[in-house]
Amino acid sequence: MEKLWAPWRAKYAKSKKTKGCIFCLKPKSKSGNKEYIVTKGRYVFSMLNIYPYNNGHIMVAPYRHIQDLDGLDKEEALELMEMINKSINLLKAVLKPSAFNIGINIGSIAGAGYAEHLHVHIVPRWQGDTNFMPIIAKTKVVPEALDELYKRLKDTQKKHCDK
Repeated sequence: MEKLWAPWRAKYAKSKKTKGCIFCLKPKSKSGNKEYIVTKGRYVFSMLNIYPYNNGHIMVAPYRHIQDLDGLDKEEALELMEMINKSINLLKAVLKPSAFNIGINIGSIAGAGYAEHLHVHIVPRWQGDTNFMPIIAKTKVVPEALDELYKRLKDTQKKHCDK
């Protein structure tokens, strides 16, 4: 029998679940890299999803705790779209995906884990990234540890911003 070895996942599975809204708590945290915040803007921020659908799964959210798109003011809406675009460009530079899924789940019935706080999922996709593993073994293989990916994203971001 083949074995998948992903020891970094044990840390997340055993950790205490965050009480409260992660999109409100994480940007205010003083624990730095541990929160996996990729970019902070004036109204919105981006962060790595610690339970990614694919390597490089980023979420973009407003700082303000709102549920729906119509709750955004014009400045927040504009910066949300700009942050989505910046995140896509950063992922293209670092991971070179073939495509992206970009989605918003509004409401828990739609699949939103944090239904009270609007957030956008950016999921990089590659040819053949969906194979037999999720179907037969109900297992998704994510090939890179979050800490390593976070460092590569931040290093690339610094290079692009310093130009």
